Amino acid sequence: MEKYLETGALEDGDVVSLIRHRKVFPCWFGSALKLEGVREFLQGVERYAAPPVYPQQFGAKVFKIARDPQGVRLTYLKVTGGSLKVKALLTNQRPDISLPADQVWEEKADQLRIYSGAQFRAADSVPAGGVCAVAGLSRTHAGEGLGFEPESPIPLLEPVLSYQVILPQGANVHTALKQLGELEEEDPQLHVAWSEQAREIRLQLMGPVQLEVLTRLIRDRFGLEVSFSTGSILYKETIAAPVEGVGHFEPLRHYAEVHLLLEPAPRGSGLRFATACPEDVLDRNWQRLILTHLMEKEHLGVLTGSPITDLTITLLTGRAHVKHTEGGDFRQATYRAVRQGLMQAQSILLEPWYDLRLLLPPDQVGRAMSDLQRMGGELQAPEPEGEYTLLCGSAPVSGLQDYAAQVAAYTRGLGRLTLTPAGYQPCPNQAEIVSQLGYDVERDVDNTPDSVFCDHGAGYIVPWDQVPQFMHVDNGLELGEPEEDAAPAAPPLPRKGSVYSGSLEGDDELMAIFERTYGPVQRRDFRPQAKPRRRDELPEKQAIKTPEDLGPEYLLVDGYNIIFAWDELKSVARDNLDAARQRLMDLMSNYQGYKKCQVILVFDAYKVPRGTGEVSKYHNIYVVYTKEAETADAYIEKTTYELSKKKYRVRVATSDYAEQMIILGHGALRLSATTFRAEVEQAAGQIAALLKQQNRPTRSQPVKAALEKARGKT
Repeated sequence: MEKYLETGALEDGDVVSLIRHRKVFPCWFGSALKLEGVREFLQGVERYAAPPVYPQQFGAKVFKIARDPQGVRLTYLKVTGGSLKVKALLTNQRPDISLPADQVWEEKADQLRIYSGAQFRAADSVPAGGVCAVAGLSRTHAGEGLGFEPESPIPLLEPVLSYQVILPQGANVHTALKQLGELEEEDPQLHVAWSEQAREIRLQLMGPVQLEVLTRLIRDRFGLEVSFSTGSILYKETIAAPVEGVGHFEPLRHYAEVHLLLEPAPRGSGLRFATACPEDVLDRNWQRLILTHLMEKEHLGVLTGSPITDLTITLLTGRAHVKHTEGGDFRQATYRAVRQGLMQAQSILLEPWYDLRLLLPPDQVGRAMSDLQRMGGELQAPEPEGEYTLLCGSAPVSGLQDYAAQVAAYTRGLGRLTLTPAGYQPCPNQAEIVSQLGYDVERDVDNTPDSVFCDHGAGYIVPWDQVPQFMHVDNGLELGEPEEDAAPAAPPLPRKGSVYSGSLEGDDELMAIFERTYGPVQRRDFRPQAKPRRRDELPEKQAIKTPEDLGPEYLLVDGYNIIFAWDELKSVARDNLDAARQRLMDLMSNYQGYKKCQVILVFDAYKVPRGTGEVSKYHNIYVVYTKEAETADAYIEKTTYELSKKKYRVRVATSDYAEQMIILGHGALRLSATTFRAEVEQAAGQIAALLKQQNRPTRSQPVKAALEKARGKT
């Protein structure tokens, strides 16, 4: 941009470089149907698209699966290295990735097709950069990498609704399931599933538009006039606290035992797997096999049979038999261990949410806000946008399923609703949903939590709640209830975004929690004070210490935390963040003038490029802007620690719960935003009262003053 503004032109090399590094995205306008703009587009591609340099090693990326009119399965791929020849042997095996034996495939490329519309020509080879359709491959999938190409990441867009497929009268359900499986190969996000309990086919979709397209596709491709039920929500499940799951599989001439630790993970993190098992306890090959079995299956929860998420599953220990253990034994033991752990855990039902953006006429804002609050949604303050009003927020999918049609109705087509998936949140009416779905965990034989043991040459089933008593391995992990004389467990941290509203009265409880976790804190403010002695009992020359004798008091204020915690400052910050900072600095200056403490106001500037940090004096307070890559929390922690070492009294004003715990460990007192606001308001009131008293006018009495003056002289 600087070069263009200086010279008024750019060379083609500059444009090519910018496009190649994805800093500029060219646009052409036209219509391929009417052949408008096509020539200009092709000329632009030829002029500005730099051809990549492909390696000699073979690589290819699968981007589509389809079928020709004769039903031949076609794998569309782009060759990204070397060349692909007809009858070449292709496989998904790579040296850097170990796959289970049943997932490895090796097939020939029987035919290479170069398509132009519906017509194609056969090719003997396709060089790097070429796109072709390969016939003869039956186990490829979209996004798969061949040769040196890695697997593509899972798509971020995830279906949130499930629909039952209602077949026409007389249709064969097994044939229909096979045909829908072909569509799933082309679009893996359909998630075609056969429910054995309900005896029905279900699809996972995003909503009615995709449903309409799919209905027409099934009719054109297979001649089936299908319909769909009302969409039901796709729930997920997680757990509230860590739990150990154990699984044992030991029918005759088989043996495997697995111990897993299931821990809740941050919301939206999905499933993560790890191992903490020593290799001298269980060989590495068995450990890798267990992790593969954990990743290969969609594990179901025990509340509604929905997939589990937001969990970290760690392999603790296990056991194999030298002679009798086979790969399938660990699959059974692993599945049962996951299920057995979930049966013991406190499960949480999660429902999908949407971020919404609703643009509508101002006279309809009240109706929209009422609807969204009734759904249990969260809304931001309305914002004017031209002649319309913009509402932003989030709400559960269960309330927004048909809301777009309602918006179009009550706004007479003037309203526009945009929805974006926003992950999963705990379901408030969990008991009601679980009762409605009626999932019977004991009857789900495909996902059993029970284990199989062997006695006198015959296998027998041990119920899940009795399995720990029969285990052959003890991992030494203790997750049970604390003993009666033990201190109560620390409460869970509030979820992200919550504001801790405690006060100084809660310091004793927080300190007790901290000391149980990190040991005692040596600071005089928290030691039990001895009973005061009478003045006549004090030894000679012993002075009673006042607060001034303990040294100056320091108050550190987390600037942005306070701004966005106080409503009046938050409203100012929406329009002008600098004005909100200035307002807070003035408030702190008045506060310091009355309280006579050392005030350090810290603002977070860690995202400022090449920032070196800044400390300035504003009237009677210090204002700190942190340096690049240093947060206000880190600065406050460091300063609190240094001041506490010098035995100064330190208080920190913040509502960051984790920060409060850390500063307690440094021997400082903490103030929540609510408590600090009350202090500031109280100081402001006392300042106003003092000024009012000093500025009160008094009536002059000159005669009385003259008499008193004369009396004094005499």
